[in-house]
Amino acid sequence: MADERVPFFLANRPATSQGILEVRDKFKGTVAARVALPDPAAIERAIAAAHEAERTMRTLPADLRRSILHHCAREIEKRCERFVHLLTVEAGKPLKDARLEVERARETFTVAASEAVSPEGRVLDLAYAPRSRGTLGLVRRVPLGTASLITPFNFPLNLVAHKVAPAIAAGCPFLLKPSEKTPLAALLLGEILAAADLPPGAFSVLPLPGERSAPLVTDERIRLLSFTGGQTGWELRTRAGRKKVLLELGGNAACIVDGDQGRKLPAILPKLVSGSFAQSGQSCISIQRILVHVSLYEAVRDSLVAATRRLRMGDPGEETTDLGPLIDTAAAERVRAWIEEARAGGAQILCGGGGDGAFVPATVLENVPRSARVWREEVFGPVVVLEPFTTFDQALAAVNDSDYGLQAGVFTDSLRHVEEAWSELEVGGIVIGHTPSFRVDAMPYGGVKRSGVGREGLRSAVEEMTEPRLLVIHDEEN
Repeated sequence: MADERVPFFLANRPATSQGILEVRDKFKGTVAARVALPDPAAIERAIAAAHEAERTMRTLPADLRRSILHHCAREIEKRCERFVHLLTVEAGKPLKDARLEVERARETFTVAASEAVSPEGRVLDLAYAPRSRGTLGLVRRVPLGTASLITPFNFPLNLVAHKVAPAIAAGCPFLLKPSEKTPLAALLLGEILAAADLPPGAFSVLPLPGERSAPLVTDERIRLLSFTGGQTGWELRTRAGRKKVLLELGGNAACIVDGDQGRKLPAILPKLVSGSFAQSGQSCISIQRILVHVSLYEAVRDSLVAATRRLRMGDPGEETTDLGPLIDTAAAERVRAWIEEARAGGAQILCGGGGDGAFVPATVLENVPRSARVWREEVFGPVVVLEPFTTFDQALAAVNDSDYGLQAGVFTDSLRHVEEAWSELEVGGIVIGHTPSFRVDAMPYGGVKRSGVGREGLRSAVEEMTEPRLLVIHDEEN
């Protein structure tokens, strides 16, 4: 693979260029692939082609859009092992995490296929006054137009699917910019899209470094910018002009274990471990803070630490590996620095810490000061903070003690506490009986505060990619 130049996709077709983007094997550190890097002329052609394709995409019959999405789901399933290999190489994902991501991507396209033929609309009876007798209103949703889709490195296939599939379902041509660190799965998906019956110019896949992708943010022919990534998304919104902007910018997810959960701890603990350390913590809804009722705190702490110590860190291509490397050494060094900052502030490292190169062991901390970045910011690494609480109100306040608000998890048998959590927690979603890391790809997904604006999840994303258009029918005799 490393000796070949992987093409990008320009207006539905593979294309090449003089520029090269090197993609590294995150475990070995060697060059895994060399990808053709789109030049400014290619970016301009891609935008122009998408803009030209707006009408044909808008009028593409719903059953054809559904067929295209089913085609994508089938082809992902056929190429499952190839996708899994790419995810272990370019993202350092352990095999079990990579397989789950591929399966979720297949599901994402399958659910989107049903949304393509389930248009949202309204019928309005406007005859509520003498002057509007005989008047009927109809509202349908129409595609916004060309969409710019920018995705991060942590889910190189399924987060791409979460933008591409609803764009097709809605009837929007799109320009996909996968992370320059992990473009290979997106380019393989490009092969699948190129074999589909999409209109000419309907899509391009442009693996670009951030500094070269400005036209995908600023060009006025683009009607929608959908960005998943870090806090730079807010700066992109200021540059996006009049286009609609959707942002999913991460989280600082907390999970509450209420005092009535003692008998359920054997079932809860594996969920806490997985929710904290799957994907090496590189997930926007990875558990970062666990709040435990004081009556259960020691039991949860001791069991969590023991289970965490059993996790195996190593080669993501081996079946027994639980934690692979972080995306690069710089990310790992940042995480280690944040752990050390917390320790210097009085935190205790119950397990983990340290590590070499891009590897950081699964780390559990307690007595973390609220000023520490591992409490306040998004760690995006295998680090979790434990803290006891006495009253449920204290737990809710601790969850809200964050500038982020994506998802929260609550383990409780109290209906009153469920209602209080739903009413008081400043997050986009509350998960009862599981961790904040739980996600079914059809559900609305997005956050508040610094976590972003707008919602993904298939039906929600299709709605975001369309706009209402009103038709008023007036009886001439009235």
